[in-house]
Amino acid sequence: MSPDNIIPIEQPKPHSRFAGTPMKSDLVEKASEVVSDPLVLINMVSKRVRQLNSGRSPLIPTVPSMGAADIALQEIIEGKIKLSGEGVNM
Repeated sequence: MSPDNIIPIEQPKPHSRFAGTPMKSDLVEKASEVVSDPLVLINMVSKRVRQLNSGRSPLIPTVPSMGAADIALQEIIEGKIKLSGEGVNM
């Protein structure tokens, strides 16, 4: 197949109300002091980002430069989101 016959298929990008930049490493470091297991931290942030992108309101004051992952990390740092035996509590 020649390159002329290949039609690129663009994947739709997920829409987020939070247009910020990728996660800030200082927030990741601070959040990892609260949740020491990296896999648990990733899962917590991932679940919260999905919630934020589906319309849930942030639990902290935000600025336009914050992305959904930054908001989730800051919520973890401030103790607004905690891990319990039954899952993530807010």
